[in-house]
Amino acid sequence: MLKTTAVAATFCAVAGAGIVGYGETTAQAAQAQTPTQSQAQAQSASSTAARHGHGDGHSFSGTKKIRVGGYSVNVSCSGRSTARKPVVVLMAGGGDGLDTMAGLQKTLSKKVRVCSYDRLGEGESDQPHGTQTIDDSSRILTGVLDRVTGDRPVVLAGHSLGGLIAARYAPDHRDRVKGLVLMDATIPALTAGVSKAIPDSATGMAAELRDQTIAVNEGQNPEKFVIADAKVRSAGNIPVQIIRHESQYAEVPDYGPALEEMWAEGQEQWRALSGRSRISVAAGSGHYIHVDRPDIAVKAIQRVTAQATAHS
Repeated sequence: MLKTTAVAATFCAVAGAGIVGYGETTAQAAQAQTPTQSQAQAQSASSTAARHGHGDGHSFSGTKKIRVGGYSVNVSCSGRSTARKPVVVLMAGGGDGLDTMAGLQKTLSKKVRVCSYDRLGEGESDQPHGTQTIDDSSRILTGVLDRVTGDRPVVLAGHSLGGLIAARYAPDHRDRVKGLVLMDATIPALTAGVSKAIPDSATGMAAELRDQTIAVNEGQNPEKFVIADAKVRSAGNIPVQIIRHESQYAEVPDYGPALEEMWAEGQEQWRALSGRSRISVAAGSGHYIHVDRPDIAVKAIQRVTAQATAHS
């Protein structure tokens, strides 16, 4: 993989650390395990867990490994549970571990309980045994929530790929997800979008960027995660805050305007998640909104958490 610039980070489907780092994971996969469960099975497992009384989930502070679906998953939790307030779960972008959310988690945990985790193939979690789809990622997320939040409501706050996964997860888990914050989330139809914005006639960096984006979407990334273009489904009337970057594509001037238009249109599509969706631009921010403008990220998560609490 090429050591591309940060511009690649935004619209590579698992955009988090950019193309840099993809294919550099050194841990080896373990023995093959049971075939993938479907979203319906994951939702059933979630409901079963709630019926069996997970309560507030495991109450701990710090980072620890938990077992989920035969894998070791690295999780971090901080802050105290407060009656009626949802637990905030932070979801990093592709190529990133939970450490990239540490600053955000530290600030938020002064008022609410906050957890984050490394998805399979990222950070200190196990490597996936094979190709993953949104079903696989949802199954792991359900297992993590069962352990660390129990039957408490949650607000999912995701950056880039983490935002896309949160947005795809919420419609099938309305009993659990009571709010969403999407920080420059990977757009719903990135493969089609980048193919249109950068035509086959493109050369140089733009062509490499298009080809690498498509390759990453097809699973050439640490999570071995295949990201398919799909329509946005409703997650009910929950509060949703969508935040997009201000500027990211200056380094590909020939196609920058088309890419910015593609990204803005994709962020608008996420509004279909809820009738209570709001969208804003993080002034002065690139793709890493929670790093460039942590004040905006913190306020958005606190606002959505307060709205979710009021309607609980």
